[in-house]
Amino acid sequence: MADGIIKSIRDQIVEVEFLGEKPLTNEVVEAQIKPLVRMIVYRSYTPTIFYCLAIGGTNRLSRGIKVTNTHKPLSIPVGDKVLGRVMDVLGEPKDGLGPIDSKDLGLIYRPAPEFSQISTKREILELGIKVIDMFSPVVKGGKVGIFGGAGVGKTILLTEILHNVVMMAKQDHNVSVFAGVGERTREGQELYETLKNSKALPHVSLVFGQMGENPAIRFLTAYGALAVAENFRSRKKDVLFFIDNIFRFAQAGNELSMLTNTIPSEDGYQATLESELADFHERLVSTDEAAITSVEAIYVPNDDFLDGGVKAIFPYLDSTVVLSRKIYQRGLMPAVDVLSSGYSGTLNPATVGEKHYKTALGAIGMLKRAAELDRVVSLVGISELSPADQILYLRANKLTNYMTQSFFVVENQTGRPGKHVPREKTVNDVADILDGRYDDVPEEKFLFIGEAGEVR
Repeated sequence: MADGIIKSIRDQIVEVEFLGEKPLTNEVVEAQIKPLVRMIVYRSYTPTIFYCLAIGGTNRLSRGIKVTNTHKPLSIPVGDKVLGRVMDVLGEPKDGLGPIDSKDLGLIYRPAPEFSQISTKREILELGIKVIDMFSPVVKGGKVGIFGGAGVGKTILLTEILHNVVMMAKQDHNVSVFAGVGERTREGQELYETLKNSKALPHVSLVFGQMGENPAIRFLTAYGALAVAENFRSRKKDVLFFIDNIFRFAQAGNELSMLTNTIPSEDGYQATLESELADFHERLVSTDEAAITSVEAIYVPNDDFLDGGVKAIFPYLDSTVVLSRKIYQRGLMPAVDVLSSGYSGTLNPATVGEKHYKTALGAIGMLKRAAELDRVVSLVGISELSPADQILYLRANKLTNYMTQSFFVVENQTGRPGKHVPREKTVNDVADILDGRYDDVPEEKFLFIGEAGEVR
């Protein structure tokens, strides 16, 4: 006998009345039509009416249809069978390679690990990307956010990080999970082809809920990929977790909030934004079993870093990488704004070492001074600066150009072979530039090189 009846439908939100036994939040209920329409209990509206998220289209639903409670939470295939595969949050394959034959299932919603289970080890994860390794180093088990507006290279940088970590460390205990939340289908296809061509695909599981999907699917996709990552962690595999784009996750939650007539906060976002982001990030932690290192792309609408959805993500990050449109327009890639990105909690002597720390501080100080001199130079020329300021300004330009880098994942577009530079070498090269050992080399020679020695 059916447990409930549909009372109304508002886009992906279905109001279901349960007069008998009440369902629990996050349980799956099914509309009794052929084929079945699955829904997740989202939250209560009245003591007897519940908001449910319809997974899939609602065009076949109508008022009065009976709904059955399965008494089961939503789950997704996990384990080794999902490596090398592309699927949605329902576990349906999206790569044309047939069903995903995995008997292991992971719960979309589950509690975060206990505080006593969380590991506090601090170990640098070397990416081979100079500007990040130098100014925003990533720690194993930490969280790094890549901020930027539309079209400044967030996805390319994120894909390069995935490529470098997977290809440079092909151990059985290292895997990657990619969550494509609310981004373009084209970008997902390009990522898949890049991983396939570089032979990194067998080490990666991809979960997609692209831009054209309804807000319920986009919202749940982040949790589905998280469940896959948590399963690998429980099996003592270190996980590199990517999400592109975490802002779209917050945006999908906002859309669902409006559909449920929830009063928004003063900035227009849902009142539950902070708790939703907290629930998500508290599960993205390292335990004594293994580490989850997360790399999150954050879209910045209208390049406004004061946007409420953007600000809500900052507290959970260990490192920040800010991409600048001005730098991108100058043709410098990756278009990282060092002065905005250099505030990393991992940039301290205990984590990166004394030499790296002092060199990074010296470089940031030089770039700040050069930024002050830049307006003078643009107005009256470099010849009007004092000899000491001229030297500093030229060294800063060389350092800025040195931080550009050719990426492996865009070799076909740029025609330049990709470069991977060890962190120790990057630190030594920056120290040499600061010390004036390359004062005789023109600044343009530092563009898109790997190690500084290449300019000789």
